[in-house]
Amino acid sequence: MPNPRSAALTAVFLVMTMLAPHGVAVAADADSVESLRREASKARTELEKATKQMQTRKKDLAASQVKLRSTLKDLAVAEAELNRIREPLARLANSSYQQSGAVGSMSIFGGGDPGQALRSTADVTLLARSQQALVDRADELQSRRKRLASTAQELQSSNAVEQTRLQQEVDGLKTKSAQLTKQLNTMLDKLSVSRLKRLQLTCDEGLATEAKQFPNGLIPSKYLCALPQKGHRLRADAALGFYKLNAAYKRRFGRDMCVTDAYRSLSEQHSVYARRPGFAAVPGTSNHGKGQALDLCGGIQSSGSIQFNWMEANAEKYGWYHPAWAYSNPFEPWHWEFGTESEYE
Repeated sequence: MPNPRSAALTAVFLVMTMLAPHGVAVAADADSVESLRREASKARTELEKATKQMQTRKKDLAASQVKLRSTLKDLAVAEAELNRIREPLARLANSSYQQSGAVGSMSIFGGGDPGQALRSTADVTLLARSQQALVDRADELQSRRKRLASTAQELQSSNAVEQTRLQQEVDGLKTKSAQLTKQLNTMLDKLSVSRLKRLQLTCDEGLATEAKQFPNGLIPSKYLCALPQKGHRLRADAALGFYKLNAAYKRRFGRDMCVTDAYRSLSEQHSVYARRPGFAAVPGTSNHGKGQALDLCGGIQSSGSIQFNWMEANAEKYGWYHPAWAYSNPFEPWHWEFGTESEYE
């Protein structure tokens, strides 16, 4: 979290900015905004890392607790069985000592039948050994249970401390991220920065690499950047290219580009394919699902129009092109893609 010294430095910077010549102030503010953007991006990365660590520890603890419950359950079954057997064994052993002519091992020296006495003694010895084995096993299991209980207690205690520490770290990072966002928006307000410029500043191009790791149509929203056209998003590199294309288009035609479709989730692609089988791409293969394709309107959808011709002449300057297949198979003048056509051949 920002400390008082950094907050004071920020305040001093803002005062100096207000007193500086206009050109210098704008340049300084632009540098500060970019610096804040980098800090916000760094805070997001740290937050994600800390959150993953906490989730991993929670899973480890849950697994340990499941194992402990299973072990204790087995021990309880063994102990219950021992308790059921112990009393009948004791009665049987006691009964053997009371038989006529057989008084345990001492009957050998009495008046009873020595053979019967030996058999009785052997029976008692066998029972005693069986009983002793069960008792020894019970002692072993009880000792093991104590060790497991002690280990579990230590594990639960250490995990509770670690979870509390991590949660505090996550909360601190969230607070820092919120403060940085607030500072960024405040500074942008002072500079009267356009919505398009704000989008550019908040769209981290580094997210493009991460977005490529996800399957077609299953890119999480946090790896996509919003477009000036409400409700539409693209992969970061495609979005940054589109911002510039859109700005050039607006200078030429006096308005933002008209967008009917951009990034398309897998479920949305299934819906489109169901409506237009044979024309829409098979779900999981569309460049819309990669966040690097647009369907445009406002005149661009009509081949040969002023807007379409302008796109053909200028789109590639900003990384956008009209694929060869869209000229004939099927004919889709409205469909444009980011990158180079060789990437998809």
